[in-house]
Amino acid sequence: MHAMQYAITLPADYDMRIIRHRVKSRGHLLDDFEGLGLKAYGIRERGTDGSPVNQYAPFYLWADPEAMSRFLLGDGFRGLVRDFGRPVVQHWQGLYHRSGPAAGALPGTFTRRTETLPEGADVAAAVADAVVTHEELAAADGVHTTALGIDPRHWELVHFTLWADGAAPRSAGDRFQVLHLSAPGAGRPAAEQQC
Repeated sequence: MHAMQYAITLPADYDMRIIRHRVKSRGHLLDDFEGLGLKAYGIRERGTDGSPVNQYAPFYLWADPEAMSRFLLGDGFRGLVRDFGRPVVQHWQGLYHRSGPAAGALPGTFTRRTETLPEGADVAAAVADAVVTHEELAAADGVHTTALGIDPRHWELVHFTLWADGAAPRSAGDRFQVLHLSAPGAGRPAAEQQC
């Protein structure tokens, strides 16, 4: 599994119905994308759930890094660049990924929290602690999917969780409304899901 996200921050007075329409009309195009575990089409709206910005910020879990490259070099991403400019694409090597009790329902929210590992920190111990936290989280009511990744360039962990409507605690991180979920790889048995 490889995690990826880009964020397109939009003007404060931007009509977010434009993004909602874009996702409604184009979101299904990745529903069968080979090598994609899932894509959560997330938005934040200024003044909602504590968001200071309007933002389109989808989050991806890739089962195959070659598929991620194929997507970034393909027509769909080219269209996004044409319409909004080329965003910075963050990515993290997968460490943990599990479905939760709400995996059969359409999630309403995802949360993302990044954690910088301080200089001198025992990285292996920090990762082990984070995995234990995600193992507990994967069993919690309202959790659709949870994942943990690491960016060794910046020594940063990313904590990503999809939630059923109303289930995400405030402490889970930045909150994004899920407009659509493309999950062609989500139905694979856990033994086949790669991190």
